[in-house]
Amino acid sequence: MPELPEVETVMRGLSPILTGARLTRVEARRPDLRFPLPVDFVQRLTGARVLSLTRRGKYMLAELDRGGALLIHLGMTGRFEIEGASPAGRFALAAPADPKHAHIVFETDADARITFYDARRFGFMDLVDDGDARLAGLGPEPLGPDFDAALLARAFAGRRQSAKILLLDQHIVAGLGNIYVCEALYRARISPTRAAGRLARRRLERLVVAVREVLLEAIEKGGSTLRDFASADGALGYFQHSFEVYDRAGEPCRSPDCHGVIRRIVQGGRSTFYCPACQT
Repeated sequence: MPELPEVETVMRGLSPILTGARLTRVEARRPDLRFPLPVDFVQRLTGARVLSLTRRGKYMLAELDRGGALLIHLGMTGRFEIEGASPAGRFALAAPADPKHAHIVFETDADARITFYDARRFGFMDLVDDGDARLAGLGPEPLGPDFDAALLARAFAGRRQSAKILLLDQHIVAGLGNIYVCEALYRARISPTRAAGRLARRRLERLVVAVREVLLEAIEKGGSTLRDFASADGALGYFQHSFEVYDRAGEPCRSPDCHGVIRRIVQGGRSTFYCPACQT
């Protein structure tokens, strides 16, 4: 599933095309994605102007001049393609999406056509007002000022669950997913199996720095493309070439002072990759 860097990358690609644009035509080719679309989805969006496009956790929000916003979640395989505008791709381009998976089409007054594809239909769109429960319950942004060691200390206090599991809890911090938590824990030299409540303050400070570094580097490289992800301009992410532990089970640790081998375990139904020699 796309995580914060991938959603941020898509949002940055769509923003120059959508921000300030009026939606002159909206086509819903099916009545549902992961969830049913609002019954007045097309009517409420047609003719609306997009005032801004922002990201909150793994969601995108297009604020509308009619009030409220279009809420977008990419799910596992959701992607956008833009026609009639030419955002500059930085890297290799993904193969064109299969037309049979084109579910939602937006056309703007600048003659741009933005199509949402989703092969597995785990993504969704909704029309929301301020105070939507899905957003109100999210924790702080990991790249924002409220994410710090003090916040983690409060969230982890007395908890027996591992830091890995708790960092994936969107109520504690918004937007983190399996890939980047594995990578951040490795950089902070923290074992994913260690109880979060036993982590000293200095280790939490290292973890905060590692989380931010990993996310910023991933955003700079356009996110990670493992299977289906591509940015709005069709560019593939390249951060997967920088993985230190994720998907490297059985390979040697890349730390120059470590002779460990990357191990894979399962936590909470998800694969965790780490170096048992240098992550303690």
